[in-house]
Amino acid sequence: MKTELKEISSTQKQIDIEIEADAVRAVYDRITDRYAKGANVPGFRPGHAPRGVVRTRFKDQIRTEVLRELLPDAVQQAVSEYNIEALGEPELNLDNSEGLDQLGQKPITFNVTVDVLPEIKLGKYKGLEETRRTRPVKDEDVNRVLEQLRESSASLQPVEDRGAQVSDTVTANFHGKFVDTPEAEPINVEDVDVVLGGEGVVQAITDNLIGAKPDDEKTFSVDYPEDFSAKGLAGKKVEYTVKVNAVRIKELPDLDAEWAQSLGEEIESLDQLTEKIRADLEAQAKNEAEGKLRTDLLRSLVDAHQFDLPDRLVEHHTEHRFESVVRDMIGHGIDPRNPELDWEKARDSLKDQARYELRSSLLLETIADEEKIEVSDQEIEDEINAIADASRQTTEQVRSVLTKQGGERSIAPRLRNRKALDFLVANANVTDADWEEETANDEVGTLNAEST
Repeated sequence: MKTELKEISSTQKQIDIEIEADAVRAVYDRITDRYAKGANVPGFRPGHAPRGVVRTRFKDQIRTEVLRELLPDAVQQAVSEYNIEALGEPELNLDNSEGLDQLGQKPITFNVTVDVLPEIKLGKYKGLEETRRTRPVKDEDVNRVLEQLRESSASLQPVEDRGAQVSDTVTANFHGKFVDTPEAEPINVEDVDVVLGGEGVVQAITDNLIGAKPDDEKTFSVDYPEDFSAKGLAGKKVEYTVKVNAVRIKELPDLDAEWAQSLGEEIESLDQLTEKIRADLEAQAKNEAEGKLRTDLLRSLVDAHQFDLPDRLVEHHTEHRFESVVRDMIGHGIDPRNPELDWEKARDSLKDQARYELRSSLLLETIADEEKIEVSDQEIEDEINAIADASRQTTEQVRSVLTKQGGERSIAPRLRNRKALDFLVANANVTDADWEEETANDEVGTLNAEST
């Protein structure tokens, strides 16, 4: 067998392959003889038809089997010969009809196109310059969390001496008829809590329930806006009959030691709760700053190392991200078939993200190779335990999922890249600077009571 390697691009190689006529003829004769033994050819006893007749009668079937036997081995041998790490299956192109029409008399020549990862030449990756900005925790941040915790501890108390007011919670039974489509199924819901003037409550409902008391019954119409969040009501006019069951007011707990103690056994005073909130917010701000620093360093690394990516790999990664987005939409009750969604624009954006993720991953792998960074069995075990804790699963359940993804070692590349990024951060020239509020709002999440 003769082969010749050609470089099409940094991410594609072509191997020209020629299988000699003698090798083709040996396989051709053997497969022909096998067909002859079992063939029923008119005018000949079973198994005694001449080769020429068998080859004419079963020309296409025999040629298919010859190629099926010869080509895969030839491709594998050629790929191994040039020590090529192919991405996916090589694309094969048969280019000589003469060798195919005259099997065993002429060589078979063809070529395969192989996608490969580009050779990455590392530039500067140690001593990258970056700035770290940590959000300061202010008194108003702590007070906001305290108020959020009070809100979550609030109770609803019955209102007995007056009618409903804005911010009261009215519990009522709603019976609604669609005015423009009376044949449509009516709305019948019971014990619905409506916060008058609250977010998502149309003004007409608030206006008509102001002053309501338990056992009151009110009839009124609501014109829902075209962009109303509930699609079944958007743009519709509904006539409601509403029976009020209860009117309650939200009562916040006093900001004192008794309330603070109710939030956790380890908390004994309001001052201790305040200190814990501040410490948690400071830890969260530090984590956000470190995460932003890692993101910025990785972006700088990618920007400084531009290289081509195999189209097939980009498409595969884009499709994977696309499927993930669709699953998330369905999980949040959004119909991905909505014609208002611009999937073409979304796919372009996902493709850009896929390119960035692939480049960053390949660069981190290359740094790990250069710095001889490895992952130990104990690190893999620790990662499995961390995944189990975070997902509230047993380690056995996590191992079962990993087995379907290629075994426990399937997480090793991710851990290795993480260690490479740790190396990048540890060897960067980082300058701490003041927080810039005007640019930070888009980059850092809002601090909230979840930190406690």
